[in-house]
Formats: sequence, structure tokens, C-alpha cells
Amino acid sequence: MAEFTVNDLKRILYEAAGTNDDVHMNGADLADQRFTDLDYDSLAVLELSSRIEREYGITIPDGDLSHTMPLREAVTYVVARLAEVKV
Repeated sequence: MAEFTVNDLKRILYEAAGTNDDVHMNGADLADQRFTDLDYDSLAVLELSSRIEREYGITIPDGDLSHTMPLREAVTYVVARLAEVKV
């Protein structure tokens, strides 16, 4: 099964934003930050979902990843979707 971590999420967010600026994505509590805390809106999360779908071969229904959800919860969701695909 493909692995998906907070670092994978962070990488995809950077790619979607076209930046590699680590300023607001550093810190021990990154996984507990919400997308909104990191200045990502619902459109950015929609783009993130689309990129995850393409890269990992899963489907993420619109609205399942929310811009108000903590990154840790988003990672847990993606890992669960990956497990469903492999079953």
C-alpha cells in the first residue's frame, strides 16, 4: 500500500501553490494546524484533493477534505482511502 504522510501533504501543497516557502509550514505542531491556519482556503484544498487523486489513484469526493480540518485528520482520511482501494 502507498504511504501518505504529513510530509507528502506538505509537498503537494507546495507544488499546488507553486512555492517552496517553508516559513508557515514549519514547527512541531504542523499536523495539528488546520488548512485555514496555514492560509489555505477551500479552493486550495480542492486543488490538493485533485492532485492527491491523480498521484495516488484514489477518489476523494468533493467536500471530504475541508479547509477547516487539521492536516493530521486529512492525512488519516487519505490513508483510509488508500486502504479501501487496496482491499
